Amino acid sequence: MFNRIVLFCSFIAIGTSFLSAAEDWPQFRGPTGQGISTATDVPVEWNAHKNVAWSLEVPGRGWSSPVLVGGKVYLTTAAGSGKVPLTLHVLCVDAETGKGLWDTEVFKPNPAAARQIQEKNSPASPTPLIVDDRMYVHFGHMGTAALDLSGKVLWRQTGLNYNPVHGNGGSPVLVKGLLIFSCDGLRDPMVVALDAQTGEIKWHTLRNTPARKPFSFSTPLAIDVNGATQVISPGSGFVAAYEPESGKELWRVRYGEGYSVVPRPVFADGLLFVSSGFDAPVLYAIKPDGAAGDATASHVAWTTRKGAPKTPSVVVSGDELYMVDDSGIASCTDAKSGQVYWTHRLDGAFSASPVLAEGKVYFQTEDGVGTVIKASKTYEQLSVNDIGERTLASYAVADRALFIRTEKHLFKIANAAR
Repeated sequence: MFNRIVLFCSFIAIGTSFLSAAEDWPQFRGPTGQGISTATDVPVEWNAHKNVAWSLEVPGRGWSSPVLVGGKVYLTTAAGSGKVPLTLHVLCVDAETGKGLWDTEVFKPNPAAARQIQEKNSPASPTPLIVDDRMYVHFGHMGTAALDLSGKVLWRQTGLNYNPVHGNGGSPVLVKGLLIFSCDGLRDPMVVALDAQTGEIKWHTLRNTPARKPFSFSTPLAIDVNGATQVISPGSGFVAAYEPESGKELWRVRYGEGYSVVPRPVFADGLLFVSSGFDAPVLYAIKPDGAAGDATASHVAWTTRKGAPKTPSVVVSGDELYMVDDSGIASCTDAKSGQVYWTHRLDGAFSASPVLAEGKVYFQTEDGVGTVIKASKTYEQLSVNDIGERTLASYAVADRALFIRTEKHLFKIANAAR
């Protein structure tokens, strides 16, 4: 698309910076997959004109979040509508200048599969994952692929056909040479592992969920429990831990009829934080150490309904857990006990997951309004920033920069050089 569509790219000279590997944001929710950045001098104030280093018009449709590796930004998009067949693409952009570097068409899905999507969603909602010199892109039931960082497709996997109900949302995780993700569709929901080198299906484990609505859209998280890796994958009716090598279910915690689960789990100080999804979400704090089989009665430390999100993930800073529900109720909770320190209404609806940088929490509404607060047991608002465009994607963070994907553009927000 870069070579077929004239792109708008505007620049404001506010200084340059080299993006090193230490500043990479290689997957959904950053280096740890939990929304935490170690970047410095991250912008606190911006709008559609203020502190905008550049903006690039992004063709097509997509709600995947941008990822950042080696001074380049990568994102997926879907082109085509109406009588024009849908095609699924990966785009690469120079993080310093905003110049589009390459565009690779990865899939041209069956039109019937492409229509299986909810109006709020997009055909390109899962976020790319980059490890070393390889990128993995996932479009759910429409296919999964690996590319090198020059845009060459290394393999494609299109053998996992299922009805996703509302389209796709969950991104993959790479564990011990396996690309693991959920296929939680209308029937026979399952967790799947592909060989990361070849795309071959290595295992699949059926969910066996009792929930009446089996479809969900969460991204797994790999955690270490006493030296053993567990892949945590929420689905409808329960969250489970899986052995990455075999797909064996190790334990599960049930949450009734919770379905359409979107938030990615967070693991901090021995506790796993999982939201149960629609229609009445509950946030669970789970102790995975020693869990086996059905651990619902034995390994739940605490739960709360107050402020629990259906869509945004949570973020933990020290002993505090920060979250915002879909209607805009933000809260800070003691991560160990569930004690609520404060709640505060933020204007707007929320889908993007918050990020933490330099002791600040960044929230973003679906209308593109970013609120920055101090990470504290008392509510202290630092700024409110309107980018002026709708967005469901989450921020990518780097030294002196934020990357914001909106409905039509990719923005680099950057502080001026000092």
